[in-house]
Amino acid sequence: MTSGFPNLYMITGPGSPSVLSNMIVSIEQHVDWISRCLHDLRDSGFDTIEPTPAAEEGWVRHVNDCADITLFPAANSWYLGSNVPGKPRVFMPYVGGVGVYRASCDDVVAKGYLGFTRTGPAGILCNDGVVNALQPDVAELLRRTPSHEFASPDGHSTSHTVWQALTSATSLPVGAQQVVVSDGTLLGAATELPYRLYRPGSPAPAPAPLTVYFHGGGWVFGDHTTDDALCRSLCAESGTAIISVGYRRAPYARFPAATDDAAAALTWIADHAAELGTDPAALAVAGWCAGANLAAVTAQWARDYGGPRLAGQVLITPVTDAALEGGSRLTHAEAPGLSGRLLRWFLDQYVDQIDCRDPRVSPLRAADLSGLAPALVVVAEFDPLADDGMAYADALQKAGTPAQVITARGHLHTSLLNTDLLSGARYRRQIAAALGSFFAEKTCAPASSVATSAMSRATH
Repeated sequence: MTSGFPNLYMITGPGSPSVLSNMIVSIEQHVDWISRCLHDLRDSGFDTIEPTPAAEEGWVRHVNDCADITLFPAANSWYLGSNVPGKPRVFMPYVGGVGVYRASCDDVVAKGYLGFTRTGPAGILCNDGVVNALQPDVAELLRRTPSHEFASPDGHSTSHTVWQALTSATSLPVGAQQVVVSDGTLLGAATELPYRLYRPGSPAPAPAPLTVYFHGGGWVFGDHTTDDALCRSLCAESGTAIISVGYRRAPYARFPAATDDAAAALTWIADHAAELGTDPAALAVAGWCAGANLAAVTAQWARDYGGPRLAGQVLITPVTDAALEGGSRLTHAEAPGLSGRLLRWFLDQYVDQIDCRDPRVSPLRAADLSGLAPALVVVAEFDPLADDGMAYADALQKAGTPAQVITARGHLHTSLLNTDLLSGARYRRQIAAALGSFFAEKTCAPASSVATSAMSRATH
């Protein structure tokens, strides 16, 4: 159906499986749905129905999202309207599968004809909304996840199983296999910390710019190898080195242990960059989730306490305000991968409530956000932390710190790390491009002995 034409039903028309399916079966499914719709209209006191413009545009996006992770759009065919000169290139058939299409149609009815406006003697009823807003490969992964629940130690229901499923990549992107990987240890704030160093393969710049990466996991889960596929991908795409650093985790080592370790790791890496085969004058920080929080906090520490000068910071779905409430924390409180309950549980393991407003926990609450390294902030559309990232980028910009925001449409908090999800590849390329741009001009300075002593003052 299309907006502006009430009661027009197109049998196996654009946006349906049509020519990519058994046509007779698809026709039957369409007719069955239309028959039910007509009965529902009559029984509910309505006599017209048409889709809303927002729902129609959303379905066109979904159809093209499905096509974009295939080779279909690469062909110059009538599927894209290429047989008509000047026609907009929009993919026409639905490649998501007859089963998914049928389930989507049934879901529309189950949700009270989501995306439609009905009129008649009963009045006007508009149920606006978008069908299948998740990226198709993210939705498919969720369908294949056996369980969405995990009982955390305090008995609250969380989404840990989904978190594990969505962050566990099973293969590496093209080119990532050529990355040279080595493991080692460095001196943290209180103990030795493990690291994994990723350097570009041949031809490799020597010495390479280096990004210090902090893994995610809510300050509780994960280690320096958890985000291995992402680090390999970023290294291969950007042509720069990545060093993933482990840090002490909660609840055994609560705040400020992780921030102390992050600052100490940055100082040690800057002082030993040449030994690592990297450029001490080209440093950046990056992280995902809690690791992005640590990256933002460390960037502020480096500015305030004489730490290494940074070329940039990449914050992927960061926690920027532990005391933040409302907004995306509510609208996406039940999102798979990271629910509001799981986020609260993570914070409870990591920090006491009285410290949640400390800028070392909530970098958004820092008194001064000027003079920081340029930032790339990546937020996911269906993430309780979406507002955290948006608010931090906005605050950076208002303070005069360059900040760019990328919104990963149709993605969850956890899905950007799964390199098997082709819909996330564009965002990894953008992150890699940002790293390259940070290092385009080497304006950084190596760490000095001042930074080591300053770290103690900053973190105690």
